[in-house]
Amino acid sequence: MSSLPLNSLAYALLQGSRIVTAVIGGQSLADGQLGRVDPAARPAVQDLVYGSLRAFGRGDYYLSRLLQKPLASDEVRALLLVALYRLETRPDAAHTVVDQAVSAAGEVAGGNFRALVNGVLRNFLRQQSALAADFAADVTASSMHPAWWLAQLQAAYPGDWPQVVAAGNAAPPMGLRINVRRVSRDDYIMKLAAEGIAARPVGECGLALDKPVPVDALPGFADGLVSVQDPGAQLAAQLLDPAPGSRVLDACAAPGGKSAHLLERADIDLLALDLKPSRCRRVAETLSRLGLSAQIQDADCAKLPTWWDGRLFDAVLADVPCTASGVVRRNPDAKWLRREADIASFSAAQARILDALWQVLRPGGKLLYVTCSVFPAENGGQIGRFLARQPQAINRHEEQLLPTAEHDGFFYCLLEKRA
Repeated sequence: MSSLPLNSLAYALLQGSRIVTAVIGGQSLADGQLGRVDPAARPAVQDLVYGSLRAFGRGDYYLSRLLQKPLASDEVRALLLVALYRLETRPDAAHTVVDQAVSAAGEVAGGNFRALVNGVLRNFLRQQSALAADFAADVTASSMHPAWWLAQLQAAYPGDWPQVVAAGNAAPPMGLRINVRRVSRDDYIMKLAAEGIAARPVGECGLALDKPVPVDALPGFADGLVSVQDPGAQLAAQLLDPAPGSRVLDACAAPGGKSAHLLERADIDLLALDLKPSRCRRVAETLSRLGLSAQIQDADCAKLPTWWDGRLFDAVLADVPCTASGVVRRNPDAKWLRREADIASFSAAQARILDALWQVLRPGGKLLYVTCSVFPAENGGQIGRFLARQPQAINRHEEQLLPTAEHDGFFYCLLEKRA
């Protein structure tokens, strides 16, 4: 609980710092902490949380130079991180930000750090230019990625790693997918224009918005005219391209965007699997909003006896669990929660899934392997190892999308089983 007014910056700073504290302690944003914030304050808190986590490396760099010794309290550290982010993005309101951060400090760690918070933030304002120059000159620090992550990118993409790093530190674009069963793309662009929302066509049936908007501002969203989906993710249905009447498996389906896109493109017999009932409910909600239907089952796709009835599939979508290194700007906590050893862990799980799903694919069928990673061990390296194990597999198409201003980072490989 808090005695701070819900509409105050101090309240937003406090709530934002509590969520960042949880991330520092190892919790993911996917655990739903934002959902427990008062709805009226949620947009402001979300901006502080996501912005300060994207800039975590910079904020931590500044604190290492502003503090005489490391803070014993993660709560105070988190409050300073969100306050520093706010100072950098709202320099016109510096006095208010410091004042409100000190008020928030009264609710943190027994209220014993108000003077420290005040002093650190005021010292930052006095030294900001010099600190920013030193930060920019430090290649590792200014990447705002862990050193091991940066080394992976530099080794894999010697010419492109600065672009990947910059994309990972930026706010994400907002892409839409038109439900072509309900409306044409041209007609939907006109609907957006009538609401003052600018968009341009991307890909087969996608749109890129000039500026993100809340989903309830999208005309016809509740009626299933459109879905929010990154243009890079929309390639999945296009590459797999199952024929009408095909028996199709989406093996890791939640939250249902790729399942829905497959069903929008063709009349198919789709089985959507995911690990947990709660995740399967999300798939069901997605399909219901769009007026689509499929069989949905909670199961571990790698454990065939728990779900497979022995009938082979014509096409399989394997959007496997991964480090999510290609979508880190949407999941800024991942940079600080991931460890280098996670690459090997995910790679092992991906191999198990690939080997299992290959068994349910008919000869002549197609399997599309997908990650939202940019780490080669999960992508091209994974496929190379799979092809060595499976002589029946033919690599029909392989593509690494690096994150850009228009789309996130994805890896695709379309495999065909020899007839």
